[in-house]
Amino acid sequence: MSLNNWETSREEKVSEIEEILKSYLPKQEGFQKVILEAMEYSLMAGGKRLRPMLMLETYRMFGGKSDIIRPFAAAQEMIHTYSLVHDDLPAMDNDEYRRGRRTTHVVYGEDMGILAGDALLNYAFETAATAFEMEPESAPVIGKAIAILAGKAGVYGMIGGQVVDVSSSGRQIEREKLDFIYALKTGALIESSMMIGAVLAGASKDEIRTIERLASKVGLAFQIQDDILDVTSTTDELGKPVHSDEKNEKTTYVTLRGLEQAKRDVEVISEEALTLLEGLPVANPFLTRLLRELIHRKK
Repeated sequence: MSLNNWETSREEKVSEIEEILKSYLPKQEGFQKVILEAMEYSLMAGGKRLRPMLMLETYRMFGGKSDIIRPFAAAQEMIHTYSLVHDDLPAMDNDEYRRGRRTTHVVYGEDMGILAGDALLNYAFETAATAFEMEPESAPVIGKAIAILAGKAGVYGMIGGQVVDVSSSGRQIEREKLDFIYALKTGALIESSMMIGAVLAGASKDEIRTIERLASKVGLAFQIQDDILDVTSTTDELGKPVHSDEKNEKTTYVTLRGLEQAKRDVEVISEEALTLLEGLPVANPFLTRLLRELIHRKK
């Protein structure tokens, strides 16, 4: 696939995801209208749409063809977006820009920023649950997918990683704890995205385990690249403040291992992930290219 064809294909897939998200947004009406506006402001702020794209492409790789994947793709992006809204709050990273525009709490106030995140998290599960109405006969796999969605976002997943991350700010930590933070805070939602795609498409238990392992490696490489970009990129290019890790006195792969070693770590870990992907009995060339591009992204 040529670079131009790749970019066109990716743009088409992002557009598809945008339409899915719009189709599941609640109507902005009632006395609580402001929170519905804040939810849409947060969710439709653009971005790579990495997680729903990984979910859709994994689903297609294993032969999935049903619309049952759509509410899960929307739900996954809602959960990711809620985490960003809360990450940006003054009590957390205190950032004023996200995806090139003002963060939710800056526009709507800190109180509505908190509530918008809460609303997106809850609405994600309302959205995913609509899959039961779409395909009642698929209830067992839908239930399994919802369990993955919840588990990877919770205290043994993303939230657990955030807790250790926040409590470790301002203190030097060892690599073991840093890997734990990255595995949960970043890796868990990437694992969730790809695992749900595999589960809903009918992949075997062994294939789902392989997907979880490779997604974990993708998440780690992705976060290390984020560390690198925080010190090498610009706010305009990245769409959010740079040097935020330094501002918040966080240990990163760059502070722990140095910039050049961090770059080598990305290469090694990403190749391990791609080797696992290539070892599966199914293939999706777009997914393979997507993982390479995202791990080595410039923004």
